[in-house]
Amino acid sequence: MGKNRDMPIDNWKSFWELIRSTKPPKWIFVTAITLSLIETGVGLIVPWFTKSLVDQIAASTVEPSIIILLAASFILQTITSGFSYYFLTYIGEYVVAAIRKKLWNQVLLLPISFFDHHQSGETMSRITQDTNTVKMLITQHLVTFLTGFISVGGAVSILLIIDWKMTLMMVTAIPVSLLILWPLGQKMYKISKATQDEMASFSANLGRVLSDIRLVKAYCAEKEEQKNGELGILHLFQFGLKEARIQAVISPFMTFVMMLVLVILIGYGGVRVASGTLSSGSLVAIIIYMVQIVVPFSQMAVFFTSFQKAMGATERIQSILSLEKEPRDNLPAVQNPEQDIHFRNVSFSYKKGEPVLKQVTLTIPSGKTTAIVGPSGGGKTTLFALLERFYTPDEGEILLGETNIEDFHLHSWRSQIGYVSQESPMMSGTIRDNICYGLNRDVSDEEIERAAKLANAAEFIERLPKGYLTEVGERGIKLSGGQRQRIAIARALIRNPKILLLDEATSNLDSSSEVLVQKALQRLMEGRTTLVIAHRLSTVINADQIVVLENGTITGVGTHSELLQTHPLYRELAEQQFQTISE
Repeated sequence: MGKNRDMPIDNWKSFWELIRSTKPPKWIFVTAITLSLIETGVGLIVPWFTKSLVDQIAASTVEPSIIILLAASFILQTITSGFSYYFLTYIGEYVVAAIRKKLWNQVLLLPISFFDHHQSGETMSRITQDTNTVKMLITQHLVTFLTGFISVGGAVSILLIIDWKMTLMMVTAIPVSLLILWPLGQKMYKISKATQDEMASFSANLGRVLSDIRLVKAYCAEKEEQKNGELGILHLFQFGLKEARIQAVISPFMTFVMMLVLVILIGYGGVRVASGTLSSGSLVAIIIYMVQIVVPFSQMAVFFTSFQKAMGATERIQSILSLEKEPRDNLPAVQNPEQDIHFRNVSFSYKKGEPVLKQVTLTIPSGKTTAIVGPSGGGKTTLFALLERFYTPDEGEILLGETNIEDFHLHSWRSQIGYVSQESPMMSGTIRDNICYGLNRDVSDEEIERAAKLANAAEFIERLPKGYLTEVGERGIKLSGGQRQRIAIARALIRNPKILLLDEATSNLDSSSEVLVQKALQRLMEGRTTLVIAHRLSTVINADQIVVLENGTITGVGTHSELLQTHPLYRELAEQQFQTISE
């Protein structure tokens, strides 16, 4: 029970820390608050002037100064209201932009393991929808809540001067209302949190389907995905109804309280005016002040609902911001990448108790080609992931020369590596953008064209109407597999990496494309430390060293001819593949 009582305080602290961390411009914030206070203050003066005006009209002695003051008050209230709204919106937009920037920078530096467990759509929901919920609280409710307190306090103080009995009648409705609204607010917090989770899940599913829409259509999975989408929409609908049920209690209840107090005040006040114990101007002022109490009180109820939603959003935002990023300390840069790479007793598992690599010990000679072969699921791609420092070994170490690769600056280490995979990932943009991708320097057209020629890509690029400025489409969909591979090779060439990782780089190509890609790869591999993952042994028989990896364990190392004589599995694979080729 104690934990639940402390939760709103902890949530408020977390929310306030998040806002403070964005460092909003203080002068704009102070100006917005000041203008809102002036607006509130003027709003409290208006009923008092109205009281005097009504009493003067009743006595047939209207003073022009009262009308002038009343008009000036309205004008001042209008001006301060407009400016305070703009400045508050500015603060809200500034804060949400700063939070989104922090989130974006955080997400980009999170380790690959985070993305293994979270779908991209879910993360997008955190950056867009959750931050927008926080913005809505700041721009539409936060200052209204603060000025509402002042408005209520000021109105009650003035009403006590005008007529303390009628004031007490109004004030007693507030604690009664709070007793009913408080538990509803707690329930709203839970529903809002669940709604935001469901929205993130729905966004994740939407992103997954849209990014792989060709797969959906190719396998006629529209009906299945339709069901999944409709289920997510139904869940959001149900949460929306739960929220509406609470609002259906809060809004009519607030209206009922306001109308009840208004009826009592008008009835009781009318009797007092008729008996001569209360002026008609005082009754009008009391009614206006009552509205100035009830309206902010109603807004506070809306604020409380919005606040609960923002607390759920803040919790999710802070959970991402608190995650540990990839290490980017002031570690030394790689000075001599042209050294042997050593795996020493390396073990790794994605899930505890399910090892993928087991005590792998291997030396990869500098400037030579090492091929890794073996059955699918043996740990070949995981070996690459560890070398790129996407993950850290559970046991053992990976060394460049005599230095653990974890002791190098991460950016410096990864800049030594060129990676070409069978998928050849492309970013939306032009061919030029994709060849230059990731280079933190200006690249000349001559450099790009040279890399494209070496990758055997220049010929097809220059035939395109827009050449290097041709848009590749989402994930390079407008290009063929062979074209994407050659652009990926050009991207690796322009980086001039010292270590090259080739993951099934020719496995998905037709024979004519494969010849072009193989020639480009040969140029790329010259003088570099190269690791090749290959299922087709014909592509690696000339490798300086072939490593057989089975079930996470190295069972053989040698040249093609050596392994044919000494390794049963390798011999079996070779006989099967070469027999198939000869047939």
